[in-house]
Amino acid sequence: MARTVGSSGPKTAQSIRAAGLRLIYRHGYEAMSLRQLGTEVGIQSGSLYNHIASKQALLVEIVLDHMQTLIARLDAALDGVEGPVARLEAFCRLHLTYHMTRRAEVVIANMELRSLEPDNRAAAVALRDAYEARLTDILREGAARGLFRIEDARVTTFAIIAMLTGICMWYRPDGPRSQEELIRIHTDLAMRSVMG
Repeated sequence: MARTVGSSGPKTAQSIRAAGLRLIYRHGYEAMSLRQLGTEVGIQSGSLYNHIASKQALLVEIVLDHMQTLIARLDAALDGVEGPVARLEAFCRLHLTYHMTRRAEVVIANMELRSLEPDNRAAAVALRDAYEARLTDILREGAARGLFRIEDARVTTFAIIAMLTGICMWYRPDGPRSQEELIRIHTDLAMRSVMG
């Protein structure tokens, strides 16, 4: 198949990434072929190498971009927010909003971590750990001030993140509860879990 008329290098690269995101989300990394990706974008599969180094490189880009974006948005959401209670609320709101609106990236970053080569997986895990550490720090500060009743900040971090992340698996914009209602409910659950 010939290159799409009027496409440019950057436009094609963006199309490849968007198509890769859709296909990996829909079929899984292992099941997605470069031929399938080329067909989706409208170029020959061999031409993909003008834009991506490999199928693995595409997955790495998707996963690392997801984590870097999530961390940057969290840091912006926490900027200027004082105190562990307000910071935990801000964390929950950001995490929920991101996970409700970026389902494909979230699912890929969580489910396809196993498909990354060791060095790439280590880079993704380091970013995930950095993100989780921000929540752990909030929880430890709250416990130290006597505001949160938690036995283990790391275990509590994992529990809160698991609960909040799960929303991306079932949330539907046309469901019976609005995004804002679900954010409020989940944030309240997280807050009550640490405040006793």
